[in-house]
Amino acid sequence: MTFAPTRRHAAALLGGLAAVPLIRGASFAERYIDVRGGGDFKPVNVAVAPFGGDSGASMSTIIVNNFKRSVFLNPVEAGDLGGNPDAAPNLAAARAVNAQFVVTGRSGRGEGRMKTEFRLWDVGSGAQAAGQQYVTDPNNARRVAHIVSDAIFSKITGEKGFFDTRVAFVDESGPRENRRKRLSIMDLDGASLRHLTRGDDLVVTPRFSPNSQELTYMAFGSEDPRVFLLNIDTGQREVVGNFPGMTFSPRFSPDGQRVVMSLSQAGAANLYSMDLRTRATTRLTDSGAIDTSPSYSPDGSKIAFESDRGGTQQIYVMGAGGGGANRISFGQGRYSTPVWSPKGDYIAFTRQGSGGFAIGVMKPDGSGERILAEGFHNEGPSWAPNGLFVMFFRNGGGGPKLFMVDIFGRGEFPVTTPGFASDPSWSPLLG
Repeated sequence: MTFAPTRRHAAALLGGLAAVPLIRGASFAERYIDVRGGGDFKPVNVAVAPFGGDSGASMSTIIVNNFKRSVFLNPVEAGDLGGNPDAAPNLAAARAVNAQFVVTGRSGRGEGRMKTEFRLWDVGSGAQAAGQQYVTDPNNARRVAHIVSDAIFSKITGEKGFFDTRVAFVDESGPRENRRKRLSIMDLDGASLRHLTRGDDLVVTPRFSPNSQELTYMAFGSEDPRVFLLNIDTGQREVVGNFPGMTFSPRFSPDGQRVVMSLSQAGAANLYSMDLRTRATTRLTDSGAIDTSPSYSPDGSKIAFESDRGGTQQIYVMGAGGGGANRISFGQGRYSTPVWSPKGDYIAFTRQGSGGFAIGVMKPDGSGERILAEGFHNEGPSWAPNGLFVMFFRNGGGGPKLFMVDIFGRGEFPVTTPGFASDPSWSPLLG
């Protein structure tokens, strides 16, 4: 079954998902761990008991695998935690492996529906910290597992989750000299892969709309490169404007009503925004330089972009309506592909210098620069919806692959794809 990744339709596509709280006991604080921590930061140990029911084994396996990539939660194996998800688990077994929380649950099918429930237990107090029951179509088992993972992650960290998301990317196959590049989409864990284009045209830089229902991307065909808008559900595709030159680096505004992009003419490239309802365009820069890779701040008031107006590629910030721009990158090397965090607290970037490429973050005023990943070729950062992780692609070993890293540089993980992959775009939360 294909899931349309829209918040508006999420409940309907989950088969009329019904969620019922299963909370009992005392009130708890909003979070148990400060994700920023310090030099002595340690993840929270969580033991996941095997879920009961005919769908339980796969459900608990997906949850454990999610936690393995979470950085802040560390799944640990315990002995016999008890087989009754309605009762408190064996806390002695949990303490024996230094587990701070235990997850219990069940997932089973009946009368054409699947019922999944979980409970999160605080080992220290012995009380239940969270619990929820979900009833939905059995085909949505994987999504429910991701939703459960997000609920547990949020309860322990006080931050939004990121497991119930999708990744749009460019799937690359074939020999290096003749790569077939297809716009593709999958779940964060690599499941539910779909190819959205056939590979007839070269496609790059896909970007999700705020409601995850559409993608904007650039395609190189028989004509000049064009920016396209693609409806993920219907497959309907249309050109965003018909400019007399190359258009590239498209990205949606936070409200989804506009697309900002770069238009190349007469040796220069300037930024334009287009109202998707009226198709009216507004020119935002006029520097005679190469201005590209624009990205809106979460409140839509500012745009970060890269420009060589000062002689080398650097990052600038200006108002969303254009006008004066301030340079914010002053480290060693060239800076490109700025992307504003969903929280607004950082801008991710690619930095090139000393024979390599690095992925990093800095505050919107340019302070607090921090490098997260370095190597021969790292590029194309994209934010998780909770602003705690950055995804990017790295060239090496015959072709590019996707990776994700948390913004504190505590953990880096490969992102599963069927083959070579580049240009990731991380969706907002689906549910």
